[in-house]
Amino acid sequence: MTNLLFRLGRLVTDALLPPLCLSCHAPVGEPGALCPACWSKTEFLAPPYCACCGLPFEVEVGPEAVCGDCARDPPRFRRARAVFRYDDESRALILRFKHGDRLEGVPAFARWMARAGADVLAGADLLVPVPLHRWRLLSRRYNQAALLAMGVARQTGIAAIPDLLTRLRPTPSQGHMGREGRARNVAGAFTVASRRLGALGGKRVVLIDDVMTSGATIGECARVLLRAGALSVDVLTLARVVKVG
Repeated sequence: MTNLLFRLGRLVTDALLPPLCLSCHAPVGEPGALCPACWSKTEFLAPPYCACCGLPFEVEVGPEAVCGDCARDPPRFRRARAVFRYDDESRALILRFKHGDRLEGVPAFARWMARAGADVLAGADLLVPVPLHRWRLLSRRYNQAALLAMGVARQTGIAAIPDLLTRLRPTPSQGHMGREGRARNVAGAFTVASRRLGALGGKRVVLIDDVMTSGATIGECARVLLRAGALSVDVLTLARVVKVG
């Protein structure tokens, strides 16, 4: 009876508000989906990739192979995975979610993240989102990373603590900065909320964010979590920048 009522409710809802593609708004078969055209243009990330940061490789080089950057300067996190490449096609999707109050895609994003991050989620104890500064949170009204963390928690059953990390100061946009500038920009910007310190001891943490760019923000958050007692830190994002050349 419950399933029948749910299906009837879906039929009524779809008749009144037909589901639209998350990217281009073309009609789709179910809410929170991409149409075939947008799906085909989205570069979903899959092996082969760097065993550490998830950077895609052009050819298979072995499951434990790491990229040159990770070999030269290993990051503070253990592994990072992402659903798709951050490019012209996915940027609009991310920005509508991040700045445009378009939250209907969160369940789909969470499903995709649970699938793309299956290896880092296996055995994880906690999901922790990268925080916004309180003034930015006030203006935006929601933290997109926290919404993703709660969505992945519902998909996997792993506990999420949205307020475990705190951003101590607002940080300028990093789009124009180089690698070293980004690292300086976020140094000392995060801390573990004092009321949450006891939650970290010996726990395997997966850090959640919407986009991984240079890894500076993720790296600083991982440093803070490890110093506060986390056993390990992995990273799962919806998208990541892939450097060319």
